[in-house]
Amino acid sequence: MNVIVQKFGGSSLGTEESRTIAAKKVIAAAESGHGIVVVVSAMGRSPSPYATDMLFDLMGAVSDGMTRELDLALSCGETVSAALFAVLLQRLGLAASALTGWQAGIVTDCSYGEARIRKVRPERIQEDLDEGRVVVVAGFQGGTEQGEITTLGRGGSDVTAAALGCALHADRIEIFTDVDGIMTADPRIVPAAARVRRMTYREVCEMAHLGAGVIHPRAAEIAMEGGVPLWIKNTFSDDEGTLIADRARVVEGVPIPGDNVVTGIAHVGGLALVQVAFEVGPDLSLDLLRALADAGMSLDLINVSPGRMSFTIKEGQADAASDLLSGFPVEASVQLGFAKISAVGAGMRGVPGVMASIVEGLRRADVQIHQTADSHTSISCLVKAEDLPAAARALHEQFTLSL
Repeated sequence: MNVIVQKFGGSSLGTEESRTIAAKKVIAAAESGHGIVVVVSAMGRSPSPYATDMLFDLMGAVSDGMTRELDLALSCGETVSAALFAVLLQRLGLAASALTGWQAGIVTDCSYGEARIRKVRPERIQEDLDEGRVVVVAGFQGGTEQGEITTLGRGGSDVTAAALGCALHADRIEIFTDVDGIMTADPRIVPAAARVRRMTYREVCEMAHLGAGVIHPRAAEIAMEGGVPLWIKNTFSDDEGTLIADRARVVEGVPIPGDNVVTGIAHVGGLALVQVAFEVGPDLSLDLLRALADAGMSLDLINVSPGRMSFTIKEGQADAASDLLSGFPVEASVQLGFAKISAVGAGMRGVPGVMASIVEGLRRADVQIHQTADSHTSISCLVKAEDLPAAARALHEQFTLSL
């Protein structure tokens, strides 16, 4: 049986009206003759009583850190969603069953709050599909080999959908949300942002890692490994959305575009710039990096040279970094108020002049670059937070992404 995995986020499930709209998407897919597996997030967003943030706040008053009890509580939001949505589908005439992540065969490690999927045992799902039922699975959760309930971290329902899509050899995975697909930039700061019709897995992974929040990067990575096409669609419209697949693969008649040098602009705010200087001689950089890692600080935009080091951290870690660095024989400064703006595109690899175009666009907008980093599919620049909107618009225009 050919299978489609559909995932609905909390914004698609928050009201009876929105759940009914989502259910009609499921009915339409089922009528195409496919077996349907639906992955659901917790209903709504804070202050909705079943939203994950509300459950976290409730447990946070009594829980110290991520524990098995906290994960057990956080899993309730998706469990309620799965049961309610399955009953709704039954009322609308579809045979449907609801499963927790553990019942659906999602086996994880024991890292509470940020568990990673180790394997999927889809036999229970396959049995229900073979008997003609739509299977509604609680996203964001799984279980260890020892039977402990775990959660997959923020955005984990995307990861559930991708893992099930690969395990079931699905024809496609559809991620339904409240936007029309992946945009060329954040439309809140770039009004000219446009929907991207098609992206590669690697472009989406880069966009997600660099701040675009439409899909969890691990979900795109899992789908890429399994070769399952991903669609990002709007629950509340019939827009075709964004297709995520390898450029070499033609899916349902979607044409393969030319390799754009840059596909989209992503950003991350709330960063602090740390600059460290020390005597050239015994290299302190390794000791510093180890100490920062032991303190649980994730560094970005790292630049190391003889006697100097600079990097960014989250602003909330600035005081802790200052305290840590005061214990070393270095001169250090920690400055708040920075953001990272990134140009992403699978087509930039090996293309000369991309950095020059970025500098040209930002200079025209009078935006100062404080630091840079690059990969095969992205170039990132550190800018002052107040310059972020101008920087995003300038790069969007520089690479003509609104066309």
